[in-house]
Amino acid sequence: MDKIYGVIRNISPLNKQALIKAQMRLDNLTKPIGSLGRLEEVAKKVAGVTGKIDLSFSRKVIFVFAADHGVAEEGVSAYPQEVTCQMVYNFLRGGAGINVLARHIGAEVVVVDIGVAKDLNLKPQPNFKVKKVGYGTKNMAKEKAMSKNESIRSVEVGIEVFEEEHKKNPIDIVGLGDMGIANTTASSAILACITGKDPEEVTGRGTGINDKIWERKVEVVRRSLKIHLPDPHNALDVLAKVGGYEIGGIAGCILAAAKNKVPVVIDGFISTAGALIATGLAPEVRNYLFASHLSLEKGHRIALDYLRLSPLLNLNLRLGEGTGAALAISIIEAGVKILTQMATFEEAGVSREIGCV
Repeated sequence: MDKIYGVIRNISPLNKQALIKAQMRLDNLTKPIGSLGRLEEVAKKVAGVTGKIDLSFSRKVIFVFAADHGVAEEGVSAYPQEVTCQMVYNFLRGGAGINVLARHIGAEVVVVDIGVAKDLNLKPQPNFKVKKVGYGTKNMAKEKAMSKNESIRSVEVGIEVFEEEHKKNPIDIVGLGDMGIANTTASSAILACITGKDPEEVTGRGTGINDKIWERKVEVVRRSLKIHLPDPHNALDVLAKVGGYEIGGIAGCILAAAKNKVPVVIDGFISTAGALIATGLAPEVRNYLFASHLSLEKGHRIALDYLRLSPLLNLNLRLGEGTGAALAISIIEAGVKILTQMATFEEAGVSREIGCV
């Protein structure tokens, strides 16, 4: 826990002076005040996160945390567990949705095997990190998903992978993605526990399951919570009893990014579950988060409302991988460029609105 507490102790509030300076510049750009809407809001927030208004996104990184879930044996997904491993290979070959969108925005994809059920026989490569906490979680419908030590370790892995990459070459903005068959089941359980909502309200159709499988999934979430009684005020207890290794990794990555004053773009339902764990450990990190989109997963809006975050996009996405985060990074970068590259009235020699001093 020392590593986690050390990071949490070094997370600061947003920089008030940078927020003020950014707002002043935005209000002096050659446009009616506030006319670029949320582009202005995100630019100002990035300034507050970084403490700077002279901003650029030279290095954009999307971390995809991959892990398996023992609860998959309950038949809660439309896909078999081996798809997790197969998709990691696909990520590393550059053939997945996140690879396409990352290339589109000029971002790197770093894949982290934090708990895939099989060993991947791959040569070392810079965009792949093997940091296994375990070979998939246990079946939370029968026993705790992981031990307390494993829950701690999963968060520490998230911290480590961010710190390693940031030390190698400073990261300017981070996106978070996931891969793990049955991880919407774990995320639903986390959300139901922390918000107090009924499992039926927060459990969606994940990979596109039919009514019969959805009903089973709701029952599995309900049973898991009843058996383990996770403490909603103890994020690590929730993670250990009904969570996933990749969810813990995402939480740790959020903490490390916030410590280093790097804006964090969360993707869909699973990375938002990671954000719930992160904010449970350190409430201040909420201010470092950007919600990329509103997922089709029914619990996602509830999770975002709980975090008091407003999504930038609503495109009916439900893939995960960090795809929504990639798209939102492009929008956030556009906002930053408005702040830094658009001329002020004085610079452009343009008259202000009548009555404006």
